[in-house]
Amino acid sequence: MEEARRWLIGQAAARAGVSVRTLRHYDAIGLLEPSEVTQAGYRFYDEAAMARLEQILFFRELGFPLEEIRDILNHPAYDARDAMRRQKALLGMQRARIDAMIARLDEALQGRGTPRPEVFRMKEIEKMKAQYAQEVRERWGETSAYAESQTRTGAYGADDWAAIQAGMDERMAAFADVRTLPPEDARVQALVADWQQYITDHFYACTDEILEGLGQMYEADERFRENIDRHGEGTAQCMARAIMAYCAARRK
Repeated sequence: MEEARRWLIGQAAARAGVSVRTLRHYDAIGLLEPSEVTQAGYRFYDEAAMARLEQILFFRELGFPLEEIRDILNHPAYDARDAMRRQKALLGMQRARIDAMIARLDEALQGRGTPRPEVFRMKEIEKMKAQYAQEVRERWGETSAYAESQTRTGAYGADDWAAIQAGMDERMAAFADVRTLPPEDARVQALVADWQQYITDHFYACTDEILEGLGQMYEADERFRENIDRHGEGTAQCMARAIMAYCAARRK
């Protein structure tokens, strides 16, 4: 009988291209537990654990925060095969984009064809990623943050919503004013911290993981981008990159 395959934490981390610290963090928050921990403290991951890690990394690629990934994967109605079908479709689009770039390079090296900068476009891929992210949240979106938001916002009246929207517009306008500055600029980073606190104060506890996921959606999801860019073209990109810099700095 063939012995079940398993990997030590360092081996599992190396296979996935993540750090051992990352896997320990996933365990600490209940996202991915080792399949076995020996009396000597050695952590092992079997094939089922590695399959779950693969799904985690896919959702991270789409910009989902860790707490939300945990709740989605633990949802009794979660359909892993459906998730993999979507992954295949996205990878197919990415492959077609790469094939087009390679074909254009071959033409250019042979002195043929006309410039086609459109082969670098990511709009269709980002649109599909954002659409899938939205569908996943609708199907398996019973997360703690979602539940908290539903409870808190359910008590808001028209005046409350008007005041909250005004506060959001004011903060987006502030990002628009600094959108030519580097994302790491102290003034920009202060706006990110204020934005995170504003979400926490009015909707749900906005962790760094949730904030990072929001930042990715601001730029990738056309609906978010258009709404934010009402304050000035490039504002959504400014917010997204500032949030990424903010979260990266806090992980150090």
